[in-house]
Amino acid sequence: MGSPFHLIFYTADSTHAHLLAGQTFNLVDSLNAIYSDYLLSSELNALSATAGTDSFVSVSPPLYHLLRVSKEGGQKSRQAFDITVGPLSKRWREARKEKRFPSAKEIEAARKLTGLEKLLIDTATKKIKLLQEGMALDLGGIAKGHVAQKAVEFLHAKGVVSVMAAASGDIVCGAPPPGKKGWAVGINAPGETEQLLNTTLQMRNRAVSTSGDVYQFTEHQGIRYSHIIDPRTGYGVTFQRNVTVIARDGTTADWLATACSILPVNGAKKLARKTGAGLLVAQQKGAKRRLYSTRKMKQYLKGRIW
Repeated sequence: MGSPFHLIFYTADSTHAHLLAGQTFNLVDSLNAIYSDYLLSSELNALSATAGTDSFVSVSPPLYHLLRVSKEGGQKSRQAFDITVGPLSKRWREARKEKRFPSAKEIEAARKLTGLEKLLIDTATKKIKLLQEGMALDLGGIAKGHVAQKAVEFLHAKGVVSVMAAASGDIVCGAPPPGKKGWAVGINAPGETEQLLNTTLQMRNRAVSTSGDVYQFTEHQGIRYSHIIDPRTGYGVTFQRNVTVIARDGTTADWLATACSILPVNGAKKLARKTGAGLLVAQQKGAKRRLYSTRKMKQYLKGRIW
């Protein structure tokens, strides 16, 4: 999935901790081999290679589950979150590598290969069909949070309760460290790599995902395009925004943060409320920074909801 993965947990025995850490990272590696579109040998890429063959394909239970959740998330967000953006993701990655801006013709050709309606899921046989040749799936907007969630669940099953797993901007927290109120999580200011907003979340038994263009973006003719692609246009979003979502699990927090990075602020707040999540949007316009949040996020920030 192209991201670092960090794990912190507390046990009484260092030898046991070392063993559990190895087992957890093995789990992470096994899931990465399923979900990554960076690995040519991944199960996801093998599925994408069947696009347009007019046949349903058997997939592993983990991939089937995540595809179902992804399609449901796409439908709830009116396709602001769309895992069929693979052709667009690849086109933008190639262009960044070549240090050029893709042509409108290239973007439109890739955009025509996208669309959740082209991803068919047979719930009876648990098989998948990709209708159009050239389609490609990209789970980058959901898999990191999902894998972090699975890592925490694995350790919980082993009796470890004080745990935090972080996959880039997607963090899943269990019980807090011994003697602490929660896991302290800072929020980057829009467009800043070091500056944090003047607020810190104290997280426990929740997931938090932050999405923005701090590290990955392209500038062209004075316009800054985020790495977060709006599937409806084929281009990266151009508003400078950081989105933070708090949800009960990492999978939900991750895809919501992606969708809310694309939707208008009011649409993002409505989606967060429908899914029971807390949302904070920090948006920069010139020298002005504005914060938008749902009522639930305000309660999280005050430490009233856990």
